[in-house]
Amino acid sequence: MARGLRQDDGVLATDLSWTFDPGPVVAISVAGVVYVRRWVTVRRADGPRGASVPRLLSFMTGLALVAAALISPIDVLAEQLFVMHMVQHIILLDLSAVLLVCGLTKVILRPATRRLQALERAAGPLAHPAFAVAFYIAVIWAWHIPAMYDAALGNEQIHAIEHVMLATAGILYWWHLFSPIRQRQRLGGLGPVVYMTSTKLLIGMLGIVIIFAPHVLYPFYAHEPRTWGLSAHTDQEVAGAVMALEQTIVMGIALAYLFIQALIESEREQQRAERYEAV
Repeated sequence: MARGLRQDDGVLATDLSWTFDPGPVVAISVAGVVYVRRWVTVRRADGPRGASVPRLLSFMTGLALVAAALISPIDVLAEQLFVMHMVQHIILLDLSAVLLVCGLTKVILRPATRRLQALERAAGPLAHPAFAVAFYIAVIWAWHIPAMYDAALGNEQIHAIEHVMLATAGILYWWHLFSPIRQRQRLGGLGPVVYMTSTKLLIGMLGIVIIFAPHVLYPFYAHEPRTWGLSAHTDQEVAGAVMALEQTIVMGIALAYLFIQALIESEREQQRAERYEAV
């Protein structure tokens, strides 16, 4: 049930309250404390190369985005507007996941590196990038099936499971692109391009389906009083456009970053080769 004050004209007064649910608050706090302690330890021992300020800012910004998605007014507005629920999903799937993964370095992860590599070996095909793509797509499409979507909005436990699955799919997906640990099944050459393009096109298609659906797909929003004066169908169209646009923007930025990193790495390898030949 959407929260807020119903007005005489049927429009729902905007509820901008913070939820401060204990589960997300504790999880975010613990992750922040663990990371900062490890960052400080590595910084003292290895300096900026092991734990730079940009890495710290990246990780902490990622946590701040998770907090924004789960305990800020975004969480309450997600029950009132489809477009805000889409924003919440985007934060968990892409924005926070990218920043959290980019906040890690080999040295920061060193205590857990062997365990992660052992887990990768034990996971077998589940550790392959193709699985990350399939899981990412399946999670998003599955949770946008009307029955699943409405079930999550109507039940707090199901909604929590949805958020966990979205965050897991996002972390796994971006881990294959930005992980500081060398992986056994690493994307090389045009791999990142194929990896991202195939995923983002299929998710973008879902956004297009939502935009051009001739009727309201989710009864939950159709039966609620309107927030910000948006009709249920207009709200749905805007949400679909946000999804499609975000996928395009994120893909473009990530591919540009990966291309620049590939050029830098290629230049470093060439310099190492030249020094070796000089010897």
